[in-house]
Amino acid sequence: MKNKKHFYVVWKGAETGVFASWEECFKRIKGYAGAQYMGFATKEEALKAFASNPDEYLGKNKKAGYLKLSEGERDARPIIPSLCVDAACSGNPGKMEYRGVETATGVEIFRQGPFEDATNNIGEFLAIVHALAYLRKLGSDIPVYSDSRNALLWVKGKKAKTLLKKTPLNSRVFDMIERAEKWLAENDYPNQLLKWETQLWGEIPADFGRK
Repeated sequence: MKNKKHFYVVWKGAETGVFASWEECFKRIKGYAGAQYMGFATKEEALKAFASNPDEYLGKNKKAGYLKLSEGERDARPIIPSLCVDAACSGNPGKMEYRGVETATGVEIFRQGPFEDATNNIGEFLAIVHALAYLRKLGSDIPVYSDSRNALLWVKGKKAKTLLKKTPLNSRVFDMIERAEKWLAENDYPNQLLKWETQLWGEIPADFGRK
């Protein structure tokens, strides 16, 4: 399960400081060239980082839990406009739901669930396909972001490679998986499927905030 980043430091942006949500952080970095920011699990960690040189954090290696970034990568930001998707699951398997939001605004575009006896990976897979079908109806070619590598691979392979077994509780979920796989087999899409870089950008805007 992913670690929730509760506090965000903005070292360089329209306004600097420590902020208690991704939404508040994003307001300060949106459209700001060369913004520097990072998420932290506690306020104490965030305050310590804000008082320090950002290179001490942005330049750390993956073993320390951070990305080692080049100067160009530090300036990288999500593509706008785009859609972000995410899923939440209470237990594994358990109650699952998923949703899609506008990346720039966080406005919810769709939400499905909760569904019984499902998994987070299934939810992430269904969310991406839902976003692609939604955008196809609009004739939109904007990118779709997900923070699930597994789900992105499943969609690209047009198959949900879940080990979950079908039960009376999750029969509806398996029907949805079958429809999603059928849609992928019968439809092309121009949209880029992109990995949301959590360590660089903080939690994905579609995050349910329950981790």
